[in-house]
Amino acid sequence: MGIAAAFVLMIALALTGCGGEPKPVDGADPRGRAETDATDEKPPRADAVLPPGGEAPRLAGEGFEEAARAAGCKLESFKSTSRGHVSDPDQEIDYSSAPPTSGKHFATAAEDAAYLTAPDETALVHSLEHGRVVVWFRADLPRDARASLRAFYEEDSFQTLLTPDETGSEYEVAATAWNRDPSPNGTGRLLGCDAFTPKVFEALQAFKKRHRSKGPEAIP
Repeated sequence: MGIAAAFVLMIALALTGCGGEPKPVDGADPRGRAETDATDEKPPRADAVLPPGGEAPRLAGEGFEEAARAAGCKLESFKSTSRGHVSDPDQEIDYSSAPPTSGKHFATAAEDAAYLTAPDETALVHSLEHGRVVVWFRADLPRDARASLRAFYEEDSFQTLLTPDETGSEYEVAATAWNRDPSPNGTGRLLGCDAFTPKVFEALQAFKKRHRSKGPEAIP
């Protein structure tokens, strides 16, 4: 009887998969989370969010303030009050702007990439601390605009992240950076564009040229 019971228990364990380590979920995003949930909802296709085939406009290399003004964008600066880390990427932090430019952030930075779904704000802020420029766009922009943003990103993706804006921002396109001066916490920088126009690309290029690689924490 004891042998029979043990045999039945072995069969039950084999059918249920008990006793083994869970396997990682395919399609995990850079924050270590699965792109699918319990309902098996499929992640958005790249072509739907950032379509291919766009063309980045030729840029004249205008001056920083001139480029922002011509695009109808505004420039703002925010004194950073903290470079502290939080252990929960979903922790709510009262940032001084939307999208955020600096402040407390998740301990792991979001990787340089063009994103279909936005990483946590707190991970993106950590990327800013590493000298990155984050370009934010409204996901409901016209398809041609999103395709052009993808082409613009792919032409010069060094230390840059491109992400849908889920911060509640008023802007159709924005860019943020975090400068190291003044020590110890630095200054957050924001380029905010109320409306998308081709001139936005000139402003984005000038913003990257001015602020990229100047974060409080020098990370290649």
